[in-house]
Amino acid sequence: MKQSEIKELSVEELNEKLAEFKKQHADLKMAHSVTPLENPLQIRKVRRTVARLATELTKRDLQ
Repeated sequence: MKQSEIKELSVEELNEKLAEFKKQHADLKMAHSVTPLENPLQIRKVRRTVARLATELTKRDLQ
């Protein structure tokens, strides 16, 4: 998810997406620990998306 897409979301949508991507990250990590993923770079992509969403939420709270 790109930063430009994240900026267009409302706070409620950001919270929903954050929860969704956190769950996806946990699932990917668990699957990777059991058997190696075909594309382990997915974990990095999802982790960075979680960080982008959390950063945008924090930025909006401070405004």
